[in-house]
Amino acid sequence: MSYGIPAAEPSAEIPVCPRHPDRPAYVRCQRCGRPACPDCQRAAAVGFQCVDCVNETKRMTPQARTVYGGTVATGKPLVTFLIIGLCALVYVLQWLIPNDGIYQEFAYAPAFTDIEPWRMLTSAFLHSQGFVLHIVLNMYMLWIFGQALEPLLGRVRFLAVYLLSAIGGSVGFLLLTPVYPVDGPVGVIGASGAIFGLFGAMMVVQNRRGGDTRQLWVLIAINGVIGFMVPGIAWQAHLGGLVTGALSAAVIAYSPRGRRQSLLQTGGLALVLVLLVAASAFRMATS
Repeated sequence: MSYGIPAAEPSAEIPVCPRHPDRPAYVRCQRCGRPACPDCQRAAAVGFQCVDCVNETKRMTPQARTVYGGTVATGKPLVTFLIIGLCALVYVLQWLIPNDGIYQEFAYAPAFTDIEPWRMLTSAFLHSQGFVLHIVLNMYMLWIFGQALEPLLGRVRFLAVYLLSAIGGSVGFLLLTPVYPVDGPVGVIGASGAIFGLFGAMMVVQNRRGGDTRQLWVLIAINGVIGFMVPGIAWQAHLGGLVTGALSAAVIAYSPRGRRQSLLQTGGLALVLVLLVAASAFRMATS
């Protein structure tokens, strides 16, 4: 006769994962107590939480905001890199597409304001094929100022300032140059108006933060003088972008903090766009 320890009877209820009922789950979520299989476990401060609780926590936790109301974005300035990449892609296409096809379709001249107004924006993504430094210098300045402004304003607000400044550059060119026929003098291209908009935006932001703006004034003065001295540079677009960028940044930087901050900023930026459209319409009506 042999004696031994009787085997334990199997449990009638083996815990299973709610998301994967075919999998046993012997680890329970520290937050809700439900079983979680290895694929549904997420490391927590103590033990594990299930993926549902982690997602719920993310939804319930307010996103961190910059002082100007934008969502805090860590890591690389993605919008800045996106704009640089788009300008580089368009520049390559300018070389690949024959007969200046890109230039003919997307460059801006005042005569196109009524019939093809989108050129006021698309022209900011084109650059001179015969002068490589045109795109190199613009993208370098965009990289420098984008890294500073994008984290401060937030990605969406930074993009809004950039695009409005690009349009503002075209509006400045429209207001300060004659409106020739479509087949008249060549139009304006380049991101310089938008870059000057970033100059103006940085000036406003620095002033709002109580920072030193003397170097910015010197930078603006140097680039402004170059615009008057070097033939072929549209100083009118520089001035238009500078004013628009400063005005757009002022809307963002000086909006009172609180629940209505985003609403006020959105309304203010929309008003800037309306002013640009109104100025363009007035110029075309009186030309």
